[in-house]
Amino acid sequence: MTWTGACQLAVFFGLLTAITKPLGRYMADVFEGKNTFLSKVLAPLERFIYRISKVDSRAGQAWTVYASAALAFSFINFCSFYALLRWQAPGGTPLTPDLAFNIAVSFMTNTSWQSYAGETTLTHLSQMLGVAVQSFTSAATGMAVGVALIRGFARDQSSELGNFWVDLTRATLYILLPISLAAALFLGSQGVIQNFRPPQAVAAVEGSPGDIPLGPVASQEAIKLLGSDGGGFFNANSAHPFENPTPFTNLVEMLLMLAIPAGMTYTFGRITNDQRQGWALFVAMAVMLIGGSCVAMWSEQAGNPMLRAAGVDARASSAHAGGNMEGKEVRFGIAGSALFSVAGTASADGAVNSMHDSYTPLGGLVQLCNMKTGEVIFGGVGTGLAAMVFMVMVTVFLAGLMVGRSPEYLGKKIEAKEMKLIMLSFVATAVALLGLSGATVAARFAPSSYWNPAGAPVSNLANPGPHGLSEILYAHSSAAATNGSAFAGLNANTPWFNLTLGLGMLIGRFLVVIPALAVAGSLAAKRRLATTSGTMPTHNAVFVALVLATIGVVTVLTYFPVLALGPIAEHYLMHSGALFR
Repeated sequence: MTWTGACQLAVFFGLLTAITKPLGRYMADVFEGKNTFLSKVLAPLERFIYRISKVDSRAGQAWTVYASAALAFSFINFCSFYALLRWQAPGGTPLTPDLAFNIAVSFMTNTSWQSYAGETTLTHLSQMLGVAVQSFTSAATGMAVGVALIRGFARDQSSELGNFWVDLTRATLYILLPISLAAALFLGSQGVIQNFRPPQAVAAVEGSPGDIPLGPVASQEAIKLLGSDGGGFFNANSAHPFENPTPFTNLVEMLLMLAIPAGMTYTFGRITNDQRQGWALFVAMAVMLIGGSCVAMWSEQAGNPMLRAAGVDARASSAHAGGNMEGKEVRFGIAGSALFSVAGTASADGAVNSMHDSYTPLGGLVQLCNMKTGEVIFGGVGTGLAAMVFMVMVTVFLAGLMVGRSPEYLGKKIEAKEMKLIMLSFVATAVALLGLSGATVAARFAPSSYWNPAGAPVSNLANPGPHGLSEILYAHSSAAATNGSAFAGLNANTPWFNLTLGLGMLIGRFLVVIPALAVAGSLAAKRRLATTSGTMPTHNAVFVALVLATIGVVTVLTYFPVLALGPIAEHYLMHSGALFR
């Protein structure tokens, strides 16, 4: 890793740490119903929303009611977006039922997987009324689930987790809308476009005519980054200069991706009245983020040894000091691209400013591992915190078994019921990822059909060998982790991929959300236990190390065999000089 890369990482992480406390404190005040600096302006609007929607803001909900409201709201969002896509206004590309299903599921689950080119497939109406609105609602739903889980630890012998409709409204009104507005104005000032014009015809340098797509990009870019819903207005996503024009916007976009997930750790500590616990979660997430960033930047800077063996000097053809510049934008360089890729896959946002298919095997391995850990490296808004808390509870449970004590976390006893629900989420996402990846590979024996119009799914791969397997793994990892980024080497717009990836997104979203709410309900109903001298500390460096070890063991035991056949095998084959054509 170069000094340039180290400095970029230091500045980025320093700014992220600086915003974590004020944003986390603000979010805690919002969800606890306290006055904020925006209350004078927004509180009347909040009350008006409750009045017209017949919501009693003082009424609490049991976890079953809370979960039912979240599921019903998500289902209505899916149906309305699917209808909009199937009958979008003239000017957009007619969508097949399977592609419309995939898009609607993708944005409803906060995944933002895209098997299409946004600037040519969707109309401005579909982009704004569909994609942008779903980015707000899916993010707010995730935040509501995260806050409900926090309340499970904070409340004592309570049957209620709060009110889903109130949490949804406050997340949207007080957090997502104000920050998105400020971010959109900033991005617009830096060159991100915002208009409602049709594509503009221009003459290219070669003289042949072409069209430059235009549209409301800045407003959509802000919420796609802030809400962990990284679907791009353009097919090139944040590699496009109209979405991400400068290194400065690149830094701000990375901060937007991680701002709320990082702030939620402080919110966790503040609502549970033990800020040390929140910082412990933040440190565990930060260690994995920094470690992955260092590996990715080092690997991309090292480049491909086969090019060096062939006498190709990357420094002679690049403004950057060597390394793998394939698939990367010159204005960001290797460090800015690799760091963005780690932020995008660690945050569950899925935005990209480079083509991940062109990364070195170890660079791709970092991206895959970020998603296979289950959104614990900051992750999505709300759901990332829930995933990390699940890992912490598993760590506490295992540690309790080792020392012969009943496991406790934040005064709540962790019992078999909670462990079964957590294991359900772990197994479900692993089955969705590995099972659907295996089915895709096995389908190479299937004849050409409606499901595979070009033949077997593997015929859609851009690369053979281990890298081709990595492309399949990446697609299903992105779906199951509700990430949405892509290797960009796989043609996924077929009925097979549209439906299987959509199924993976549904499993990855709701078989985490429902267990999280069930665990929250179980914890809230329990009596808070007093802290004694025998209570295991869960805020010190030793416990953070235990959490990291647990995450590593769970991830390795679940996914190491398939990773060994993909990016790990490709790494050693690359160094041995093996080629695949």
